[in-house]
Amino acid sequence: MTVITQTAPETTPVAVMPGRVSPLASLRHTMTLAWRSLVQIKHNPLELLDLSVQPIMFLLLFTYVFGGAIAGSTTEYLQFSLPGLVVQNMLFATLTTAIGLSTDITKGVFDRLRSLPIARSAPLAGRIVADTLKQVWAFALFLGLGIVLGFRVHQGVFGVVGALALLLGFALAMSWLSVLIGLLAADPEKVQIMAFSVMMPLTFTSNAFVPTDTLPEWLQRWVEVNPVTHLADAVRGLLTGGPVATHATISLLWAVGIAVVFAPLSLRALRRRT
Repeated sequence: MTVITQTAPETTPVAVMPGRVSPLASLRHTMTLAWRSLVQIKHNPLELLDLSVQPIMFLLLFTYVFGGAIAGSTTEYLQFSLPGLVVQNMLFATLTTAIGLSTDITKGVFDRLRSLPIARSAPLAGRIVADTLKQVWAFALFLGLGIVLGFRVHQGVFGVVGALALLLGFALAMSWLSVLIGLLAADPEKVQIMAFSVMMPLTFTSNAFVPTDTLPEWLQRWVEVNPVTHLADAVRGLLTGGPVATHATISLLWAVGIAVVFAPLSLRALRRRT
């Protein structure tokens, strides 16, 4: 009589993430996902299309359509308007975070990322970091095309680097507002409607495109406290000369306040949505 014995198949142990992830591990996971998003540009350069077409279109439109009427000279208006256009483009570019997040959640991509043994905040933080860094391309495009059209930087390399750093810091804070919009809207189409309803009035009721003293007196009161106004003035000072410290400080305070308010609200909405 033959006795048949069965051996239990060997099983590969499954790695289990600890309940809490260290801050260093969370940072590593975030940067890995951010790098993953940036590397995709190499295989799909069209991802930079939105950050390329809009700067070119707005710069040419405002310079050659409105420049003569507002400043009497397209060259003089370009010196004034380009910093404001850079700020406007930065605000609108944060909408890609909201639209991308809404798309990922709708298609289940976000859930698949969060099922991996990584920090729960990494997918969201990685997207924010990657989208913020992509704005470096838009800034370089604005500045390069502006110089070709006649814009001149009077504060040298340090002014350019300072303006870029200030813009990226403010963009990082504004991304949290965009994230909240992306989580509250039901689909990417509604994200665009909600986001433009916020960003459009914020940028056009500032001195990004016209001097404050040309506006009605009642509107000037708002323009003077509008964070976009202070950011545009700070970028102008860093690129072409003028007061910087006060406007940059106010812009940074606004950025901190926006992040403090909207980051917790965004994380709370994310937990409810996913």
